[in-house]
Amino acid sequence: MQTSLRGIANKAAINKTYRFQNLYSLLTFGFLLTCWQFINKKAVSGVDRINATEYALNLNNNVLQLEDSVKGGWYRAKLVLRKYIPKLNGKLRPLGIPAIADKLLQMAVAKLLEAIYEQDFLPCSYGYRPGTGAHKAVKDLSATLRTGRYAAVVEADIKGFFDHTRLLNMLMRRIDDKPLLKLIRRWLKAGILDTTGHVLHPLSGTPQGGIISPILANVYLHYALDMWFEEMVKRHCQGNATLYRYADDFVCCFERVDDAQRFYEVLPKRLAKFGLEVAAVKTQLLQFHRGSKLRFCFLGFEFYWGRNRFGRTVLKRRTDRKKYRSAIANFKAWCQENRSLHKPALFNKLNQKLKGY
Repeated sequence: MQTSLRGIANKAAINKTYRFQNLYSLLTFGFLLTCWQFINKKAVSGVDRINATEYALNLNNNVLQLEDSVKGGWYRAKLVLRKYIPKLNGKLRPLGIPAIADKLLQMAVAKLLEAIYEQDFLPCSYGYRPGTGAHKAVKDLSATLRTGRYAAVVEADIKGFFDHTRLLNMLMRRIDDKPLLKLIRRWLKAGILDTTGHVLHPLSGTPQGGIISPILANVYLHYALDMWFEEMVKRHCQGNATLYRYADDFVCCFERVDDAQRFYEVLPKRLAKFGLEVAAVKTQLLQFHRGSKLRFCFLGFEFYWGRNRFGRTVLKRRTDRKKYRSAIANFKAWCQENRSLHKPALFNKLNQKLKGY
């Protein structure tokens, strides 16, 4: 961690109400050049058709021009190129691809925000944070359920778009730097070049696919869900309650079923205050005590109670069947496409083995 980022992190940890100023002045040539190492060099290019390899050919001059545009006040975010990728249910997920210069600047701002908010984020937040991730969330959730103390589980998925004004107001709790907030607002309002050729102007949500999006989403849900659960929900529960959230997907464990029922009923009202709602198909309340036959999925794993080889009831988990079948289907399609390139006999043998899945 750079000295400036370490100083920001220390200040944020010591004073939880401190509002940072002059963060915009840290977007210097040296800091931008340091952030270049974190850019995915294999990502596709944006609307300017310049990829990381081409940008790196004249890296110093390109970064200097970017710094001059930021300091001079004439920086403007380019259109975000929209692509669609298939989902497991057959639908398409929109993905935004910023220009390479915008990616670099977003990375720098994300590092500044990360230094501040990593001191505020709660342990229940696992998504897109350093030192943690999906595997740790699954491991911690398994350890909690394995104790057998919890009788009910609320599995939920959030849908909806973040309100720009409310998000900026959340950032203002910790940031008193108008130029930096203006820069973030430009990314939120940046036009999207759709595959049809039309330019869309979003009124809500974060720039999907943008490097700045995960930290902004975590800030939004930190105030909308995490702090509310920690300060209000736990206080009104008669038993223990825990939250495990990865991005917009989360699971809550409750020691008492009545606590889980109250939370399940009030959750949509709480999220509605922030322009969000729960996905009805992916949200459920279930009694998940030892011996229960019910199952739920979280981060690609299916959790259920079963018996080990000694006949004892234990918590088990396996790969989500939908994701597993999708992976098998993708692999079979890959075999079909590549069987004639190298070792066709090997690919034919693999296809024969996969016919049963």
